[in-house]
Amino acid sequence: MTSPITIRLGQRARQRIAAEGVQAADIAIVPAAAGGPKGLILHSLDCWMFGEFLRQAPRQRKLVGASIGAWRMAASAFDDPVAAHQRLARLYAGQRYPGKVTPDYVSRTCRALLDELLDGRAAEAVHHRHHHVSVLTVRGIGALGSTNGARWREMAGFLLAAAGNALSRRRLAASMERVVFHNRHDDARWLREGFDAFSGHFVSLSEANLRDALLASGSIPLVLEAVTHIAGAPDGAYWDGGLIDYHLHLPYQRDPGLVLYPHFSDYIVPGWLDKSMPWRRARDQSLDNMILVSPSPDFVRALPNAKLPDRKDFTVYGQDHDRRNRDWLRAIGESERMADAFARWCEKPDLKQAASF
Repeated sequence: MTSPITIRLGQRARQRIAAEGVQAADIAIVPAAAGGPKGLILHSLDCWMFGEFLRQAPRQRKLVGASIGAWRMAASAFDDPVAAHQRLARLYAGQRYPGKVTPDYVSRTCRALLDELLDGRAAEAVHHRHHHVSVLTVRGIGALGSTNGARWREMAGFLLAAAGNALSRRRLAASMERVVFHNRHDDARWLREGFDAFSGHFVSLSEANLRDALLASGSIPLVLEAVTHIAGAPDGAYWDGGLIDYHLHLPYQRDPGLVLYPHFSDYIVPGWLDKSMPWRRARDQSLDNMILVSPSPDFVRALPNAKLPDRKDFTVYGQDHDRRNRDWLRAIGESERMADAFARWCEKPDLKQAASF
């Protein structure tokens, strides 16, 4: 029977595991990618990781995410992370939209979803003793920074950003900047020192801005509206953090600990607009201390429609919400095989099974 997971290791992570095995106490950072419904396939890994594995060795950890990844990391910082992840999976899979929707409608729906997810207990995620959440967002510059809601301006700004990114990722920095909403007990020092072309702002997470930061982190231009007037943040239009940090190509090597990265892909793409550019995939020293676990090709082929859930499903299934919900929930259920396989590997790591970056 083939494994349901693929494991990749950075050089430093491989050496540490060869010497000590996989120790929960070594895990310092947990990243979570943008990617919409694809993140649902990591549900059981999240429940095992935060409900069992990491609880064996409480310590300060950085949980950093964009879009659905930020939603997952917020759920992970609740007092009962398993219940929060179950709530997130149910709410996300249960989304229903009419045949024609406006960005305003989608934004209002996602805002209501987040209200149910947070369940009036934002303080738990904001003030967790050990799990320090960082929510990655994008603040628009120029046309993408407009707060007047003009759709033509938004579209022009997004097309201009895409054209610039096609030439160079550095040019994308002319259209947007990174804004990190971080736990007030974690100064996000590892992200403050420059590591790419993007300017950065750092804002303390609070009960007053958590929901809006999470909503902004998933607000795709032309699909949702920009989020504005976020408490404690610079004025402007805030967008999906995945535009800059799709798979979170961040300077992980700055931390002496290990990075445990449950991911829906076995490679890392820097920005959302880089998806069709395989030459931009991360291959540098930032991956040296990383353990990346993802669904194997055989596992994916056994899922409904032989693929991960994705945002196109809203169109493909149309108004057959029940069938889409059924297939997504089946995929979520299958994710238990990934969690079981990875738990067994952590107990007795077979380094021959793990590929290198």
